[in-house]
Amino acid sequence: MDTKCFACARKARVLYVLAAVLIIVNALMDTASAADNPKELVFLNWSDYMDSALIKEFEQKHGVKIRQAYFETDELREDMLLATNGAGYDLVVVNGPALHAYAKRNWLAPLDRANVPNLRHLDTKYLDAFPSAAGHAAPYFWGTTGIAYRKDKITKPVTSWKQLFQPAEALRGKIVMIKDSRDLIGMALKALGYSANSTDKKALAEAEQLLLAQKPYVKTYSYVSLAKDSVLVTGEAWMAMIYSGDALMLQEHHPDITYVVPEEGGNLWIDYLVVMRASTKQALARKFIDFLLEPKNAVRLAQFVYYATPNKTAEKMLPKDFLSDPVIYPSKDIVDKSESYTILPPRVLKKRNSIFSRVTR
Repeated sequence: MDTKCFACARKARVLYVLAAVLIIVNALMDTASAADNPKELVFLNWSDYMDSALIKEFEQKHGVKIRQAYFETDELREDMLLATNGAGYDLVVVNGPALHAYAKRNWLAPLDRANVPNLRHLDTKYLDAFPSAAGHAAPYFWGTTGIAYRKDKITKPVTSWKQLFQPAEALRGKIVMIKDSRDLIGMALKALGYSANSTDKKALAEAEQLLLAQKPYVKTYSYVSLAKDSVLVTGEAWMAMIYSGDALMLQEHHPDITYVVPEEGGNLWIDYLVVMRASTKQALARKFIDFLLEPKNAVRLAQFVYYATPNKTAEKMLPKDFLSDPVIYPSKDIVDKSESYTILPPRVLKKRNSIFSRVTR
């Protein structure tokens, strides 16, 4: 890398760090304000992952205010929580693999049927899917990680991860990749025929080379917007790594956006709702979770976010066309080929973080 390119890369890294710090500082200011209000809950969540109408109903019913803070990736959420040692938020959406680490840090308050009665509606297999889920977390939604693409721009059907990681020349500058090391490296490993959880040095080295070769085709490493001005909607991007339900949200803005889990399989993920131990409003936070788990509310929320619900009572109440949608409820073949992320050894995490930094800088 020449001096000019090195300076540009260094400047980009500094800007990214400053942006992350700004997000954390703003969140801390918001949560500090909310801490002074006994009738306000701070909910750390993905954007577009909650029905505002349900929030309003809960607020009116209980005379409270729910303030949402947002993160763009699982890793940014972790940075935000590390900045406060888990304080400043009352409830948080957490991915399955992070639960055990959060429990070990003593960040999670107890969550069970005694204090959240509607947990009885959940399929217990989701509580057993990750260490520390039982007793600390309420399964929220599950889905897959795959590829969204514009079928009016890409005439050949997308069936493999290789079409994303080894793209055709027409896709130069037209791809959006999730800026998360587990997704970026994990799916590159799948494209090469390895496990998304591989710890093998050779496999990780091959994944890095694949990602570096793909880089000229990547418009941005970020999460694609779900709004009507999204780059997938406008046509500035033709392909993106994305979560299943979000692709269906984008289809509302453009019917030529389609979603596929490649033939190699994808990431099968589960999100959970947790109450933070540092919260001074744990009872109210649990009451909100219990409200969301009420089957009629879980039905509404599932249809709002386009994700599969782990609420087995609510599932029986969902329309047939929702339950038969293969994007929301993938086939057994896709589920069998897909993987959930597992807890990785520290040395492997360090190696993956180094690869991620070199690819995205």
